[in-house]
Amino acid sequence: MHIYFGGGCFWGVEAEFRKLNGVVATSVGYMGGSTIDPSYEQVCTGLTGHAEVVEVEFDEKIISIQDLLDVFMNIHDPKQLNKQGPDIGTQYRSVIFFTNNDQKEVSLKKIAYMNNQMKNSVVTDIKPQEEFYIGEDYHQKYLEKKGLASCHLNLS
Repeated sequence: MHIYFGGGCFWGVEAEFRKLNGVVATSVGYMGGSTIDPSYEQVCTGLTGHAEVVEVEFDEKIISIQDLLDVFMNIHDPKQLNKQGPDIGTQYRSVIFFTNNDQKEVSLKKIAYMNNQMKNSVVTDIKPQEEFYIGEDYHQKYLEKKGLASCHLNLS
């Protein structure tokens, strides 16, 4: 099973999901824009409409969508519109691209719950999966290759 998460720079999002039991594989790339097969440099301009996302392949017998959402919401700030920390632009927006109705429903319930707790301040988009363009090879497992643990906050 797959789901896609965007929450700032994809390096940190990928690193956090790779730590989870039940996550089989991850890939970083781009989704949600209009340019066909965009490059990192094009996405960084903010003109392609793409978000930096992480494709998370997981075993739903080991880890649930709810567990993945809980992690996602704790490794970025879902109240920030089009930015995460020093990363500013629509390419860093908070977004979930679902691949089936169960993922959609669980995501909508999670956002509704969080909005109830935080007075409607969550800006995370929930959208159906679009074309995923895998990122350049040097971006894959970037923090792992550099010997870094993470670059994201833990908001829990």
